[in-house]
Amino acid sequence: MTKALGYRVLQALMVALIVGLLTFLMMEALPGDMAFRIAAHRYGYDAVNAAAAEAVRSELNLDRPAIAAFGRWFVDLLRLDFGTSVISGAPVIEEIRHQLGASLQLAGIALMLSLLIGPPLGLLAGLRAGGWLDRGLLIVSTALRSVPQFLMGLILIVLVSIHLGWLPAAGYGKASHFILPALTLALGLAAASARITRDAMAGVTASPFYAFGRWKGLSEPQMLRRHGLRHIGVALVTFLGLQFAMLVEGVVVIEAIFGWPGIGHALVHAIFGRDVPMVQGTALLLGLGFVALNALVDLAAHWIDPRESRA
Repeated sequence: MTKALGYRVLQALMVALIVGLLTFLMMEALPGDMAFRIAAHRYGYDAVNAAAAEAVRSELNLDRPAIAAFGRWFVDLLRLDFGTSVISGAPVIEEIRHQLGASLQLAGIALMLSLLIGPPLGLLAGLRAGGWLDRGLLIVSTALRSVPQFLMGLILIVLVSIHLGWLPAAGYGKASHFILPALTLALGLAAASARITRDAMAGVTASPFYAFGRWKGLSEPQMLRRHGLRHIGVALVTFLGLQFAMLVEGVVVIEAIFGWPGIGHALVHAIFGRDVPMVQGTALLLGLGFVALNALVDLAAHWIDPRESRA
């Protein structure tokens, strides 16, 4: 594990360099006048003019070579300084802390909802592979996974908010605002985790060591507790770790639909506003977060895996 963690540290350094370079080059390659775009997002498109754009160009030194701007950003990064947003004027790390916190809240609740729905159903279906629950779960999970998340969100808004009036269609700040966007994300995740849990459990119940446990006289609950859960835990933890990273990074559409002030929504606005420090800082933290999450998944899988505990 020490070697694996060392590899993750090296991976994090490579991510910092590659992500920073690629985001900078892509922002530089976007068409249009960067100074005009920044001025428009600062003062509004109706108020911006050539003089305002030139003032922004002079203030931010946008005429200097691109390599010099990237070099300064990287040197600041080595001092753990992510820079300042060219739109709001606030430190990038403060902007990200607020927006990423909102996305993490939404992703965390969606993940918990999916855990309450998917793995228990997959566990029951795997214990009775080929039964009516197994066949029904296959149909439902396939249907849920085939529906795009944005369409699922719109369906829930129309049914739950507009027709039934039970929950608000959008907003942030109240507990009721979490339910629909979290459920939208959770349904697809629960469908996938249910199938993974089902396949892992079916494989365990068909294994020789599980049959030997029954031969020894262990009851089904004892077999499940002693042997089943730990064997399916590795596959489930690995899947959920990757899915959590994708939830945080992939909620752009859901945040836009439900008016959620998260990191995805902010990243889109930063790209349109040519807020290069904000884009670089956001992409970098998301990339490093993915590396850190993979390291945690490796540690958890190493701890759960019964083969490792016997080694």
